[in-house]
Amino acid sequence: MAHSTAVMRLSLLTLALLLSSCAGSQPASVNHDGLPADLAYVPRTEWGALDPTGPMRPHTPSTITVHHTGTPAHPEQPNAQKLRNLQSFSQSADTLGDGSAKVAWPDLPYHYYIATDGVVLEGRDVRYEGETNTDYPLTGHLQVVVEGNFEETEPTAEQLASLTRLVVALAEQWDVPAASIAGHGDRAPGQTVCPGEALIPFLPTLREAVAAGG
Repeated sequence: MAHSTAVMRLSLLTLALLLSSCAGSQPASVNHDGLPADLAYVPRTEWGALDPTGPMRPHTPSTITVHHTGTPAHPEQPNAQKLRNLQSFSQSADTLGDGSAKVAWPDLPYHYYIATDGVVLEGRDVRYEGETNTDYPLTGHLQVVVEGNFEETEPTAEQLASLTRLVVALAEQWDVPAASIAGHGDRAPGQTVCPGEALIPFLPTLREAVAAGG
């Protein structure tokens, strides 16, 4: 990376403290999906989602797993188009960057997607398990993905703010304890660096915000 890991982590943790200190003022009103009403949020019906192409495994959310997309961010592209592209890729058999095969999934693998401007978009219905190209049990996992490759760049301040508010709200809605919030690499050790070097140091702040009760 172009800057030192120490400086990068210091800036993230400084911002984390600011976000954590303001996370306690959650608005009383919520939208129809149980998220804070003033959180910028786009449901499936508004970004043009297609129906799932096959059966999915029902589950009850009990934990939260944070990902990055692992690809360059595209702030110039409309958010709705990003989700349509991701759904098209998800529902097709393809070859991954490492040359391994990806089977066709019935829908997006993630339940929530956080774009570069901090807008949260609804992915797969939370009542169904997500998908992964790594090996770990998916039952109960709410999959939250942040747009970008955080091995190469840093998440935006807007993304970190929305990630904090979203995770706090989801933890409250589904009774997820702080200890059950982790990154993809924690779930599948040795299989992935997701959610990336620049986002991993922020995970303790998410747990602290949830432990503080939002």
